[in-house]
Amino acid sequence: MKARIGIVGGTGVYDPDVFELEETVRPHTPYGLPSDEIQIGTIKGTRVAFMQRHGKGHIYPPHMVNYRANIWALKQVGVERIISPCAVGSLQEEFEPGEIVIVDQFIDLTKKRDYTFYNGPKTVHISTADPFCPELASIFSREAKKAKIKFHQKGTYVCIEGPRFSTRAESQMYRAFADVIGMTLVPECQLAREMEMCYCSLAMITDYDVWADHPVDTATVLRTMSENVDKIRALISSALPKIPEERKKCACPDTLRAAGA
Repeated sequence: MKARIGIVGGTGVYDPDVFELEETVRPHTPYGLPSDEIQIGTIKGTRVAFMQRHGKGHIYPPHMVNYRANIWALKQVGVERIISPCAVGSLQEEFEPGEIVIVDQFIDLTKKRDYTFYNGPKTVHISTADPFCPELASIFSREAKKAKIKFHQKGTYVCIEGPRFSTRAESQMYRAFADVIGMTLVPECQLAREMEMCYCSLAMITDYDVWADHPVDTATVLRTMSENVDKIRALISSALPKIPEERKKCACPDTLRAAGA
């Protein structure tokens, strides 16, 4: 069974009340097993493939997620577009907890992850000047406006290695060039681009990062995400039927050709 749309998220995003499960698979990949099985089913008539990025029970911290296996596995079940809900901290006063950011840029400060499918003998240098799918971003922006969800149409995400949170000095530095901070966007989004998949990051702000003199803690992140997960669910449910079958309004499907591969 195939699904054109993939959702990579946590347990909070999975809603058994609207997701009708049809099949469960766990493809083997050249990079080992993915974080978890892929659940294929429908949300309001749209077939999707759902994967828990951190595995059942959140067993893989951000720096240990097998991102290559996850993306490869989703590609094997037919996924062409990925919707990626995630939790982030805010680096700017105007980006408030409970709001959603449709990320349009990232800064990579990770250190030891597997960043590409092309480690040789074939090498490919893809463009990530605009790393996210503009068509998906436009659809989700439109639906968020309709639903009167507080959101930011653009935002720069700085991705750190984790699993620890930032020091105060680091947090102050990040404020100079980013809006939100998290640990999972890279290399997930760039691996999706190498696979010529469209990718949209829906970042839920759970707290202000430590620059605001309120130390970050996991309990606060989980509580805020839980309190606001219905927004993400509703947004995804309303946007899915608006996503066209053919990809004609973005360059994502032509990534490798543009890179000369």
